[in-house]
Amino acid sequence: MTPVQGIDIAPVTAWLESNIPGAVAPFTFDLIAGGRSNLTFRVTGADGAQFVLRRPPLGHVLATAHDMAREHRIIAAVGQTNVPVPPALGVCTDDAVNGAPFYVMAFVEGVVLDSPDKAVAMSADAKVAASHHLIDVLADLHAVDVDAVGLGDLAKREGYIERQVKRWSTQWDNSKTRELPAIDEVARRLRDRLPVQQGVSIAHGDFRFGNCLTDLSSGRIAAVLDWELCTLGDPLADVGYLGVYWYDGDAENLRANDPTPAGGFAKYSDLLERYATRTGRDLSDIDYYIAFGCWRLAVISEGVYARYLHGAMGQQDGVDLESFKVGTDGLAERALAAVRRLS
Repeated sequence: MTPVQGIDIAPVTAWLESNIPGAVAPFTFDLIAGGRSNLTFRVTGADGAQFVLRRPPLGHVLATAHDMAREHRIIAAVGQTNVPVPPALGVCTDDAVNGAPFYVMAFVEGVVLDSPDKAVAMSADAKVAASHHLIDVLADLHAVDVDAVGLGDLAKREGYIERQVKRWSTQWDNSKTRELPAIDEVARRLRDRLPVQQGVSIAHGDFRFGNCLTDLSSGRIAAVLDWELCTLGDPLADVGYLGVYWYDGDAENLRANDPTPAGGFAKYSDLLERYATRTGRDLSDIDYYIAFGCWRLAVISEGVYARYLHGAMGQQDGVDLESFKVGTDGLAERALAAVRRLS
């Protein structure tokens, strides 16, 4: 049997047979997504049935940053609602099985819209439908009663933005490779104008087309993926972050992993109006949350750049280091422009 990096085939096979109903050995394991985030494998049984297995990235990682049991708990809880997620099937917390915890969920058909090219095959109607369903799914997620689904103790409920600004300011201080005045000015302005949190919701933390499976024909969101940044907090942080990944014709808003530059999707302003109508939330300060989303992403981008620069990410062949640096600069300027619109 061909070895698979990240999967200890014999013990994982035994675990699947014992813990996943309908799983029939032998299995094939195909890497769907890898890299700096969690590794995702498509598992195909001898009878053709498919599952998905997620585990932390290889190498030395902080357990708290890649908590498989927590991620499994979240999708199992959200799966009780009308928010589309892959059904959670089981979780293994015994490192002896595969060297790290992992969980298994059902395989869901759909396309991850993480580039303009992926959207080319969509009809004009499907693009608009996908835009509307994406924001409707977010509104539905934010309407979930966290106590009713068993997530009331997932995290602190209040002060989300204040904690986030403090956290990412510290991250910037620890990872920056140069001085970037825009980052410091945005951080100051964010601290000086902390918003009143409009309720407590499940905050996905990375909600965009690139973290969903979409049916290209109908424009329906088949499943929301990648819950590793999920917590309890201010719902408008997700709404603002979606604006970071939405192209309405401004060249500085182009992102390679965003499908909306393909054209034909609804306007971001239409999504805001639709969300406000569904939820009753006041979005008059949405520029604050767009600024926060751009600023946070800028800090993350700088951290990746710094790790590559210092060799912590290993082999660098094919990695465009300059793109991370330029990306940080561009996001910082977008954040500054957004936060200045609040003045």
